[in-house]
Amino acid sequence: MNKKVNIVNESTFEQEVLNSDKPVLVDFWAAWCGPCRMVSPIIDELAEEYDGKLKVVKVNVDENPKLASEFEIMSIPSVFLFKNGKKVDGLIGVRPKQMFESMINNHI
Repeated sequence: MNKKVNIVNESTFEQEVLNSDKPVLVDFWAAWCGPCRMVSPIIDELAEEYDGKLKVVKVNVDENPKLASEFEIMSIPSVFLFKNGKKVDGLIGVRPKQMFESMINNHI
């Protein structure tokens, strides 16, 4: 696990994501999810490359069902971008790194 990627849960989500002064990339995932494991190295790379401009966090949907429900996670991985406390963009499923970069660059 990349040290620039924080694990957040139902008790820390508001502080870490909704109240963040920077945009936040949130990876909704689960340990049993093969596609999630394929996206994980991309998320780690993005955390390194956008360090200082973007916060990157992961939410395990199995351990945080309220968050999964609140953000209507139907399929994982779901990677959403939050800015000023609001979900502004997102990608679902395995995508090339360039798609994540494009999504991020549209909002920072």
